[in-house]
Amino acid sequence: MTPQPPQPNQQIALTIAGSDGSGGAGIQADLKTFAALDVYGASVITVLTAQNTLGIRASVAIAPDFIGTQINAIGEDLAVKATKIGMLGNADIISAVALAISCHQLGPLILDPILAATTGRKLLNSEGLHALREELLPRTSLLTPNLYEAGILAGLPTPHDEAAMRTVARTLAELGAAAVLIKGGHLGGEQCIDILWDGENFHRFASARLPSRNTHGTGCTLSAAITALLARGLDLVAAVAEAKTYLYGAIAAADTLSVGKGSGPLQHFWSRYTP
Repeated sequence: MTPQPPQPNQQIALTIAGSDGSGGAGIQADLKTFAALDVYGASVITVLTAQNTLGIRASVAIAPDFIGTQINAIGEDLAVKATKIGMLGNADIISAVALAISCHQLGPLILDPILAATTGRKLLNSEGLHALREELLPRTSLLTPNLYEAGILAGLPTPHDEAAMRTVARTLAELGAAAVLIKGGHLGGEQCIDILWDGENFHRFASARLPSRNTHGTGCTLSAAITALLARGLDLVAAVAEAKTYLYGAIAAADTLSVGKGSGPLQHFWSRYTP
């Protein structure tokens, strides 16, 4: 038998999030992103949703004890290098996740707070919001809220300019997050501006706004890309910059897909089809 060359060390990233059966967001988008960025993906499902490109119809939360069991199973066996947390659903789930992740070495924790759907449907109540602030923010390496989520979490008005984004980022850091990336895609204008507070300095990331209706799962994809790149060993600023580049490509190629009647998914594997 011909000896096989040694394989590269495959880093592992974990996503703890809700399931999107239509494949555009949540666990499904996270795993696609991990794979596209050459990281092995593991997952823990927190909430089952009935959704498509037109919106979420219903959701069912997984029992908190079983979520903890899922995390323990992964943590006891896999060498996880970075972990992303997305949709959590309620305060009991948040408590179960906080307890379970504290028992394992799961790398830097990237928290993408899912508070409401694009349609406006609330996905976390006030009790859950309190638990998120008290139990998960102090454990968070990077918090990645959009403008609406940032304002709600900080107890401030939704930021409408870069100065307000910086203020909210500092406030969220004071609540416990080690670093905060405010995603400014909903600001409008010709550019999408994101602001990162790394605990010491601000960093501004700008990319051209792309005219695509297929943007389902954009926030999930960006935070998952940062998670994958941190798992590969990039520092925080480099990981955010490269993740932004990856997201830009995924949105630019999204219209090559024809999925659903509403806001369709991104093309997560765009680099494999780009000359």
